[in-house]
Amino acid sequence: MNEILFHIHHIGVTPWKLVGYVGTLLFTARWFVQLYATKKLKRVTVPMAFWYLSILGSVMTLAYFIWGKNDSVGIMQNAFPMFVSFYNVVIHLHHHKPEVIEPGSAEES
Repeated sequence: MNEILFHIHHIGVTPWKLVGYVGTLLFTARWFVQLYATKKLKRVTVPMAFWYLSILGSVMTLAYFIWGKNDSVGIMQNAFPMFVSFYNVVIHLHHHKPEVIEPGSAEES
């Protein structure tokens, strides 16, 4: 998977680099999701999409650093956030209470 697929500004893009780039984009996109949710609710909030993007982005960049580049610094840099994000998702799913809309409440209309 080290054959060059195409070039971007004199940078050869291999399949593993593509995995790394997409992982980085997903990991970065989580901040835009968080910004949008905070702006929409007018209070600081971290939506579940933030954690899902964190996990997916971390897994992809971790795969790039393990198999594509074999870089121990990149592996350590991405492994820890992935476990923290996974832990937060597990805790949320374990303690999540479904929202109940009471009849006649403001949320119902």
